Amino acid sequence: MTTPLDMPTVRLAKRLAEDLPCSRREAELYIEGGWVTVDGELVEEAGARVADKQEVVLLPNATLDEMPPVTILLHKPAGINGGVGSEGKPALSCLRPEEIFTPDNVAPSSVTRFLKRHLIGLTVTNPLDTMASGLLVFTQDFRVARKLVDEAKTVEQEFIVEVTGQMLDNGLALLNHGLPFNGKPLPPMKVSWQNETRLRFALKNVQPGQIAHMCRMVGLEVVGIKRLRIGRISMGAMPVGQWRYLQGYERF
Repeated sequence: MTTPLDMPTVRLAKRLAEDLPCSRREAELYIEGGWVTVDGELVEEAGARVADKQEVVLLPNATLDEMPPVTILLHKPAGINGGVGSEGKPALSCLRPEEIFTPDNVAPSSVTRFLKRHLIGLTVTNPLDTMASGLLVFTQDFRVARKLVDEAKTVEQEFIVEVTGQMLDNGLALLNHGLPFNGKPLPPMKVSWQNETRLRFALKNVQPGQIAHMCRMVGLEVVGIKRLRIGRISMGAMPVGQWRYLQGYERF
Protein backbone atom coordinates (compact mmCIF):
# COMPACT_ATOMS: atom_id res chain seq x y z
CA MET A 1 0.00 0.00 0.00
CA THR A 2 1.35 3.42 -0.96
CA THR A 3 0.37 6.70 0.69
CA PRO A 4 0.63 10.08 -1.05
CA LEU A 5 3.74 11.79 0.36
CA ASP A 6 2.29 15.30 0.32
CA MET A 7 -0.80 14.46 2.39
CA PRO A 8 -1.18 14.21 6.18
CA THR A 9 -1.84 10.67 7.37
CA VAL A 10 -3.35 8.91 10.37
CA ARG A 11 -3.13 5.36 11.69
CA LEU A 12 -5.47 3.03 9.84
CA ALA A 13 -7.04 1.84 13.11
CA LYS A 14 -7.89 5.43 14.10
CA ARG A 15 -9.40 6.14 10.68
CA LEU A 16 -11.48 2.97 10.69
CA ALA A 17 -12.73 3.58 14.24
CA GLU A 18 -13.95 7.02 13.20
CA ASP A 19 -15.52 5.83 9.93
CA LEU A 20 -17.56 2.91 11.31
CA PRO A 21 -17.73 4.03 14.19
CA CYS A 22 -16.27 1.51 16.65
CA SER A 23 -13.65 1.36 19.38
CA ARG A 24 -9.97 1.60 18.47
CA ARG A 25 -9.43 -1.96 19.71
CA GLU A 26 -12.27 -3.28 17.56
CA ALA A 27 -10.77 -1.49 14.56
CA GLU A 28 -7.42 -3.16 15.24
CA LEU A 29 -9.09 -6.58 15.40
CA TYR A 30 -10.87 -6.00 12.08
CA ILE A 31 -7.58 -5.01 10.45
CA GLU A 32 -5.53 -7.84 11.95
CA GLY A 33 -8.27 -10.27 10.92
CA GLY A 34 -7.83 -9.32 7.26
CA TRP A 35 -11.17 -7.55 6.89
CA VAL A 36 -10.00 -4.08 5.79
CA THR A 37 -8.85 -2.75 2.43
CA VAL A 38 -7.26 0.57 1.54
CA ASP A 39 -7.81 1.62 -2.07
CA GLY A 40 -8.79 -1.97 -2.82
CA GLU A 41 -5.66 -3.52 -1.28
CA LEU A 42 -5.88 -5.73 1.80
CA VAL A 43 -3.96 -4.23 4.73
CA GLU A 44 -3.32 -6.29 7.87
CA GLU A 45 -1.24 -3.80 9.90
CA ALA A 46 -3.27 -1.63 12.29
CA GLY A 47 -0.41 0.87 12.40
CA ALA A 48 -0.39 1.47 8.64
CA ARG A 49 -0.78 5.13 7.69
CA VAL A 50 -3.56 6.35 5.41
CA ALA A 51 -4.37 9.72 3.89
CA ASP A 52 -7.77 11.35 4.13
CA LYS A 53 -8.54 10.81 0.43
CA GLN A 54 -7.76 7.10 0.48
CA GLU A 55 -10.71 4.71 0.50
CA VAL A 56 -10.93 2.53 3.61
CA VAL A 57 -13.45 -0.32 3.37
CA LEU A 58 -14.57 -2.94 5.87
CA LEU A 59 -15.21 -6.12 3.88
CA PRO A 60 -18.59 -7.88 3.94
CA ASN A 61 -18.97 -10.61 6.57
CA ALA A 62 -16.30 -8.97 8.71
CA THR A 63 -16.23 -10.40 12.23
CA LEU A 64 -14.53 -9.65 15.51
CA ASP A 65 -14.26 -13.36 16.29
CA GLU A 66 -10.76 -14.52 17.12
CA MET A 67 -8.96 -15.87 14.06
CA PRO A 68 -8.45 -19.63 14.49
CA PRO A 69 -4.94 -21.08 14.21
CA VAL A 70 -4.11 -22.68 10.87
CA THR A 71 -2.37 -25.88 9.81
CA ILE A 72 -0.60 -25.93 6.45
CA LEU A 73 0.22 -28.93 4.25
CA LEU A 74 3.13 -28.49 1.83
CA HIS A 75 4.37 -30.76 -0.94
CA LYS A 76 8.01 -30.08 -0.17
CA PRO A 77 10.40 -30.29 -3.12
CA ALA A 78 13.64 -32.24 -2.75
CA GLY A 79 16.52 -29.88 -1.90
CA ILE A 80 14.39 -27.65 0.34
CA ASN A 81 15.15 -27.73 4.06
CA GLY A 82 12.34 -29.49 5.91
CA GLY A 83 13.57 -28.88 9.45
CA VAL A 84 16.63 -31.14 9.47
CA GLY A 85 20.09 -29.52 9.62
CA SER A 86 20.87 -26.28 7.81
CA GLU A 87 21.25 -27.38 4.19
CA GLY A 88 18.87 -25.90 1.64
CA LYS A 89 16.47 -22.99 1.56
CA PRO A 90 13.89 -23.24 4.38
CA ALA A 91 10.55 -24.78 3.43
CA LEU A 92 8.79 -21.74 4.87
CA SER A 93 9.90 -19.89 1.71
CA CYS A 94 7.55 -22.12 -0.32
CA LEU A 95 4.47 -20.76 1.45
CA ARG A 96 3.65 -18.04 -1.05
CA PRO A 97 0.01 -17.13 -1.73
CA GLU A 98 0.40 -17.77 -5.45
CA GLU A 99 1.29 -21.42 -4.70
CA ILE A 100 -1.91 -22.31 -2.81
CA PHE A 101 -3.53 -25.51 -4.05
CA THR A 102 -7.31 -25.97 -3.91
CA PRO A 103 -8.46 -29.62 -4.15
CA ASP A 104 -11.33 -30.34 -6.54
CA ASN A 105 -13.52 -31.60 -3.70
CA VAL A 106 -13.24 -28.39 -1.65
CA ALA A 107 -15.92 -25.74 -2.19
CA PRO A 108 -14.50 -22.26 -2.91
CA SER A 109 -16.60 -20.83 -0.08
CA SER A 110 -14.78 -23.02 2.45
CA VAL A 111 -11.25 -22.09 1.37
CA THR A 112 -9.31 -20.24 4.05
CA ARG A 113 -8.32 -16.71 3.02
CA PHE A 114 -4.56 -16.23 3.00
CA LEU A 115 -3.33 -13.78 5.63
CA LYS A 116 0.24 -12.80 6.50
CA ARG A 117 -0.41 -13.79 10.10
CA HIS A 118 -0.81 -17.41 8.97
CA LEU A 119 2.96 -17.55 8.46
CA ILE A 120 3.76 -16.44 12.03
CA GLY A 121 4.46 -18.90 14.84
CA LEU A 122 4.42 -22.01 12.67
CA THR A 123 5.80 -25.30 13.99
CA VAL A 124 7.16 -28.01 11.68
CA THR A 125 5.64 -31.11 13.25
CA ASN A 126 7.43 -33.92 11.40
CA PRO A 127 10.78 -32.82 9.92
CA LEU A 128 11.74 -34.16 6.51
CA ASP A 129 15.30 -34.63 5.25
CA THR A 130 16.44 -32.03 2.73
CA MET A 131 16.99 -34.71 0.06
CA ALA A 132 13.43 -36.01 0.57
CA SER A 133 10.21 -34.65 -0.89
CA GLY A 134 6.58 -34.95 0.04
CA LEU A 135 4.17 -33.99 2.78
CA LEU A 136 5.40 -31.45 5.32
CA VAL A 137 3.11 -30.05 8.01
CA PHE A 138 3.28 -26.59 9.59
CA THR A 139 0.87 -25.62 12.33
CA GLN A 140 -0.12 -22.82 14.70
CA ASP A 141 -2.55 -25.16 16.46
CA PHE A 142 -1.28 -26.67 19.73
CA ARG A 143 -3.75 -29.55 19.34
CA VAL A 144 -2.21 -30.59 16.02
CA ALA A 145 1.30 -30.17 17.41
CA ARG A 146 0.43 -32.33 20.41
CA LYS A 147 -0.98 -35.06 18.16
CA LEU A 148 1.92 -35.12 15.70
CA VAL A 149 4.82 -34.33 18.02
CA ASP A 150 3.97 -35.48 21.53
CA GLU A 151 2.05 -38.53 20.30
CA ALA A 152 4.33 -39.31 17.34
CA LYS A 153 4.64 -42.96 18.38
CA THR A 154 0.94 -43.47 17.58
CA VAL A 155 0.81 -41.75 14.17
CA GLU A 156 1.74 -43.80 11.11
CA GLN A 157 3.60 -42.20 8.21
CA GLU A 158 3.86 -43.59 4.69
CA PHE A 159 6.87 -43.20 2.38
CA ILE A 160 7.83 -44.32 -1.10
CA VAL A 161 11.58 -44.93 -1.34
CA GLU A 162 13.48 -45.26 -4.61
CA VAL A 163 16.51 -47.53 -4.19
CA THR A 164 19.38 -49.10 -6.09
CA GLY A 165 21.60 -52.10 -5.31
CA GLN A 166 21.05 -55.74 -4.40
CA MET A 167 19.08 -56.42 -1.24
CA LEU A 168 20.28 -59.11 1.18
CA ASP A 169 18.37 -62.38 0.94
CA ASN A 170 16.58 -61.70 4.21
CA GLY A 171 16.60 -57.93 3.71
CA LEU A 172 12.86 -57.39 3.47
CA ALA A 173 12.25 -59.31 6.68
CA LEU A 174 14.94 -57.23 8.43
CA LEU A 175 13.37 -54.00 7.21
CA ASN A 176 10.06 -55.07 8.69
CA HIS A 177 11.64 -55.96 12.03
CA GLY A 178 15.14 -56.57 13.29
CA LEU A 179 17.28 -53.51 12.51
CA PRO A 180 18.75 -51.00 14.97
CA PHE A 181 19.01 -47.22 14.66
CA ASN A 182 21.19 -45.02 16.85
CA GLY A 183 22.04 -48.04 18.96
CA LYS A 184 18.43 -49.00 19.70
CA PRO A 185 16.25 -51.71 18.13
CA LEU A 186 13.51 -50.38 15.87
CA PRO A 187 9.90 -51.44 16.44
CA PRO A 188 8.09 -53.54 13.83
CA MET A 189 6.88 -51.69 10.72
CA LYS A 190 5.39 -52.48 7.32
CA VAL A 191 7.82 -52.51 4.38
CA SER A 192 7.02 -53.98 0.97
CA TRP A 193 8.12 -53.71 -2.64
CA GLN A 194 5.94 -51.39 -4.73
CA ASN A 195 7.86 -52.30 -7.89
CA GLU A 196 11.39 -53.40 -8.78
CA THR A 197 13.03 -50.19 -7.54
CA ARG A 198 10.57 -48.75 -5.02
CA LEU A 199 9.87 -49.73 -1.45
CA ARG A 200 6.81 -48.65 0.53
CA PHE A 201 7.44 -47.90 4.22
CA ALA A 202 4.61 -47.52 6.74
CA LEU A 203 6.04 -46.70 10.17
CA LYS A 204 5.61 -44.58 13.27
CA ASN A 205 7.89 -42.05 14.95
CA VAL A 206 10.36 -42.06 12.05
CA GLN A 207 13.60 -40.18 12.75
CA PRO A 208 15.70 -38.10 10.30
CA GLY A 209 18.08 -40.35 8.42
CA GLN A 210 16.40 -43.53 9.65
CA ILE A 211 15.08 -44.85 6.34
CA ALA A 212 18.36 -44.31 4.46
CA HIS A 213 20.22 -46.04 7.31
CA MET A 214 17.87 -49.02 7.22
CA CYS A 215 18.26 -49.40 3.48
CA ARG A 216 22.06 -49.32 3.72
CA MET A 217 21.98 -52.09 6.32
CA VAL A 218 20.30 -54.43 3.83
CA GLY A 219 22.52 -53.54 0.87
CA LEU A 220 20.49 -50.76 -0.75
CA GLU A 221 21.24 -47.10 -1.50
CA VAL A 222 18.47 -44.56 -1.44
CA VAL A 223 17.93 -42.51 -4.60
CA GLY A 224 14.86 -40.62 -3.42
CA ILE A 225 12.33 -40.49 -0.59
CA LYS A 226 8.79 -39.12 -0.77
CA ARG A 227 6.39 -38.91 2.17
CA LEU A 228 2.82 -39.56 1.03
CA ARG A 229 0.86 -39.56 4.27
CA ILE A 230 0.90 -38.60 7.93
CA GLY A 231 -1.85 -40.31 9.92
CA ARG A 232 -5.11 -39.99 7.96
CA ILE A 233 -3.93 -37.01 5.91
CA SER A 234 -2.39 -37.77 2.51
CA MET A 235 -0.75 -35.42 0.06
CA GLY A 236 -3.20 -36.47 -2.65
CA ALA A 237 -2.88 -34.75 -6.00
CA MET A 238 -1.15 -31.63 -4.68
CA PRO A 239 1.67 -30.69 -7.10
CA VAL A 240 5.23 -30.37 -5.86
CA GLY A 241 5.97 -26.92 -4.41
CA GLN A 242 2.31 -26.13 -3.70
CA TRP A 243 0.49 -26.04 -0.36
CA ARG A 244 -2.97 -25.90 1.17
CA TYR A 245 -4.72 -25.32 4.45
CA LEU A 246 -5.95 -28.27 6.51
CA GLN A 247 -9.74 -28.16 6.36
CA GLY A 248 -11.85 -28.02 9.50
CA TYR A 249 -13.26 -31.51 8.98
CA GLU A 250 -9.86 -33.17 8.42
CA ARG A 251 -8.14 -35.03 11.26
CA PHE A 252 -4.73 -36.63 11.49
